[in-house]
Amino acid sequence: ETYGALETAYNFFNERLFGERLMPCVFVLQRGKNNRMGHFHAEIWQSAETPDYAADEMSINPNTMQARSLRDILSTLVHEMCHLEQHHHGEPSRNGYHNKEWGKMMDAVGLTPSNTGAPGGKRTGQQMTHYIEEGGAFDAACAELLDGGFSIPWLSVDTTPPPKEKK
Repeated sequence: ETYGALETAYNFFNERLFGERLMPCVFVLQRGKNNRMGHFHAEIWQSAETPDYAADEMSINPNTMQARSLRDILSTLVHEMCHLEQHHHGEPSRNGYHNKEWGKMMDAVGLTPSNTGAPGGKRTGQQMTHYIEEGGAFDAACAELLDGGFSIPWLSVDTTPPPKEKK
């Protein structure tokens, strides 16, 4: 049910924000290191029916889901969709680096790149997040999706162990 909800949201945003130019991908829920909210891996799934086709992988970290709003979870999905867009329709940088081209793709969908998650942060870098542009394309599309009753039926309990005490 959760994977189906992510696929529904992906298809919705692909239509509304990306002009349906993104290929389908394989969704995984993976608990990441350092509380990374999501990730994108290009072309790491091979089709059993079409061996010359490799699909991309997109993940949301389930440990981060319960503590965040549905709107914020969906913004992470669209953040990762921008990585997919750049891989297939742009020129991505080294692994994990968020470059200016990616930043422009984020701006185009109404998410503002920021290493702090707030206005004034750096727009490029190795570890990046974003904030939602109020009244922007993502904000409007997300409101439409949520107003239509969209939900993610299962949200994981955070299993991150507490930090060890320093000696």
